[in-house]
Amino acid sequence: MNKNLLLIAALIVASAVIYVSNNQSSEDNSIQASFAAVPGLRGGQDQFGPYEVVENWPQDISELPGNEAWTYGAGQSVFAESPDRVFLLHRGELPNIDAPERTVYPEAGPALSFPVAQLPWRNASVGPRASLPGALEGDDTDRGEYGVDHRWNHCLVVVNREGDIIEDWTQWDSLFRRPHYVTINPYDPEKHVWVVDDFRHAIFKFTNDGSELVQTIGIPNVSGNDEEHFSRPTFMAFLPDAFFVADGYANTRVVKFDNDGNYLMSWGEAGNPPNETRPGFMNNVHGVAVDVQSRRVFVNDRANNRVQVFTDNGEYLDEWSFGEEPADIHLFYIGADNILWAADRATSKILGYDLDGNFLYSWGILGDFPGGMWGVHGLSVDQEGNFYVAEVGNGRIQKFKPRAGARIETMVGKPVYAAWQ
Repeated sequence: MNKNLLLIAALIVASAVIYVSNNQSSEDNSIQASFAAVPGLRGGQDQFGPYEVVENWPQDISELPGNEAWTYGAGQSVFAESPDRVFLLHRGELPNIDAPERTVYPEAGPALSFPVAQLPWRNASVGPRASLPGALEGDDTDRGEYGVDHRWNHCLVVVNREGDIIEDWTQWDSLFRRPHYVTINPYDPEKHVWVVDDFRHAIFKFTNDGSELVQTIGIPNVSGNDEEHFSRPTFMAFLPDAFFVADGYANTRVVKFDNDGNYLMSWGEAGNPPNETRPGFMNNVHGVAVDVQSRRVFVNDRANNRVQVFTDNGEYLDEWSFGEEPADIHLFYIGADNILWAADRATSKILGYDLDGNFLYSWGILGDFPGGMWGVHGLSVDQEGNFYVAEVGNGRIQKFKPRAGARIETMVGKPVYAAWQ
């Protein structure tokens, strides 16, 4: 059995023994084991797992002077360089409006009304009136009228621990087409900031302060499947001497580069979704993570509802399923706890697995209220253990802080390493 699984099992058993010894009735000698995130919790239901949500975080861009009519678009990604410097990546802006009054729509069909109670009322990402961009080869008119239904402003901002906007990277808004992921290589002492843009088929590398674009990998606006091109890349993951790109929505491969961005190799072939089982055949490569200790590369073969595991040179090692549909894993992350934490768009759950695929713990609830989630497309953890999610559906980014007394093994692991610590 994996050593992390043994540790978790031992901790749960120990907590159960303590709970029973402190709470066992003299009239009832049956064993009562607690598996809550907080040992011995009486009542409750772990709606937010081992966390509590930090409400009214971050500052809304509608609070910026002259921007009162606009709020965040689809929340694509979040990266915490530190608790005091957190990058928020959105697909432009949407109108800053409240939910409409409930209205019956007989012209659409009998017994139909909107909004529906207890459900989010606006999809920030998908639909004819949602965040930009429109069709890949289109002119965005399929998303409505610019300046009325959407705007392309404030794609990347930086906030502090209170959520106050401390940096605004609007100088790069015109560079982006559909920014998908923001990150920093933890082994880079200069802390360059990377942004993957899947519609531009390119990855952009900036100085840490955003003043300069220092490198572009891929040919912007030109798709392909070779050493110089991507076709809708999605995510990145780093080892000390290399990094890996999930490529992606259209291509079906992982691409390996050295630290300077020189192409080394790639692997992966197009499969037959949704039930492809052949090793190395993939569809919608929408996530990648690495185990630094073993150098294994974990690939989110999203359309086939599985993770495939490879050596860092593309040799197939293992796989497991995230469950049958409606499972829809958007991305995953491996931290210092050596647990793979995945975000499921369909179930609105955060899922924990050991690196052999054993299911450990989950939490999450659908909603647009504080702490609810819809369409988690990005996640990050800072050095204090605060947990962040970016939501494409709800069009926001949220911060969660650890609950007092919560089991650390139920929390998403802190970063493995950061060269600037």
